[in-house]
Amino acid sequence: MTVTVIKWTTDEYHRMIAAGILENRCVELLKGEIVEMPPEGEPHAYFSSEAGEYLMRLLGDRAMIRSSKPITLPNNSEPEPDIAIVQRLGREYLEHHPYPENVFWLIEYSDSSLDKDLEMKSKVYAEARIPEYWVVNLRKRQLIVFREPQDGEYASKSTLTVGTVYPSALPDVAVSIDLIVSI
Repeated sequence: MTVTVIKWTTDEYHRMIAAGILENRCVELLKGEIVEMPPEGEPHAYFSSEAGEYLMRLLGDRAMIRSSKPITLPNNSEPEPDIAIVQRLGREYLEHHPYPENVFWLIEYSDSSLDKDLEMKSKVYAEARIPEYWVVNLRKRQLIVFREPQDGEYASKSTLTVGTVYPSALPDVAVSIDLIVSI
C-alpha cells in the first residue's frame, strides 16, 4: 500500500484558518504540512518573553520584534517563530505577514522541540533564504547561530554560551548572549 501525504499551499492554509477549521489548534505550516506545536513550558515562555523585551529596548526603532507571530515563506511554510526580528513596515502587515526579505533574523527557544528546530526548521528557513536563525537550547543554555543560507542548508553554525553576538543584518548591534539564553 502506498501512503500519500497531502501537501497544503499557504493560500489553502489561510482558507482553513479563515473557515475556523484550525481553531483552538496550535499548528504551523512547514513545507506544505500542518505541524502541531508543543505547548510552551514555563522556562520557554519566560526566556522568550524576557528576550523579546530586551531586544525591543536594544533595537528601538531599527526593527520590530514579533513574538510567536507567523511569517510567510515561499516554500509553502508559515511558521510562528518565538521571536522574529523584522523590518518596520507599519500597516503593510495588515495585508501580509513578513516575507523572507522583511526578516532580519529569527529566534526559536527549544526544549522538547530542539530536534525539530535544529533539523526541520533550519532547513525550512535556509531554503527560504532567511539570513540568520538562532536556536536557544534551553537544556544546555546555549545559543546556536545559523548563518549563510546555501542550497537549503546553513553553511555556518556556531554554538555560543557567553559573550556577545552581532547579527549580520545589524552588525553594529551587540546582543548579549547571557540576556538571550539565561536572563
